[in-house]
Amino acid sequence: MPSSVWIILIVIAVIALFLVFTYNGLVRLRNTVDEAWNQISVQLKRRHDLIPNLVNAVKGYMDFEQETLTKVIEARGAAVSAQQAGPAGAAQSAQAENFLTGALRQLFALVENYPDLKANQNVLQLQEELTTTENQIGFARQHYNSTVRDFNTSIQTFPSVLIAGMFGFAARDYFQIEEADAAVPTVNLRDEPPQAVPPATPPAEPPQA
Repeated sequence: MPSSVWIILIVIAVIALFLVFTYNGLVRLRNTVDEAWNQISVQLKRRHDLIPNLVNAVKGYMDFEQETLTKVIEARGAAVSAQQAGPAGAAQSAQAENFLTGALRQLFALVENYPDLKANQNVLQLQEELTTTENQIGFARQHYNSTVRDFNTSIQTFPSVLIAGMFGFAARDYFQIEEADAAVPTVNLRDEPPQAVPPATPPAEPPQA
């Protein structure tokens, strides 16, 4: 067999190996992104499941705040719908979660106006569970965004960009929730005794002439 034929076969084999290894590498990165999103999805579902319990716990005390409760319920519904799009809708899901966080902030701010809620252990427990869940979402978000960065970098750099274009690998969106917005605000619902005010010191008498 002529040497030119061997050279052509070797070139073809090298190209085939490059395609296989690059494609498999991109698939592994894409699967890692999907697995990281599943971790976020679990925590988001827990958050969404806690909110109806919270609304039911406070609505008996907040008869005149139905508009706020309705906003929380509607924001939760929008967040649940956005989450169903999966990692492909990460940007929309993050936006919906930010709206939900804003509604929760408004709710907890109003809770302070109802002294009876300060003794409600159910509300206290739900608030603690929500705060814990928000922290877990934050950790999962950091991991997810790290995997998205690695995947997007791979499909945008040469020579992987050639394979990504051929096989339809598209960039993924980050799950952007600001740290300041990610946590449910901590509201002091426990009664605390008022701090004693020290007696005022009487002014010194002027010296006698």
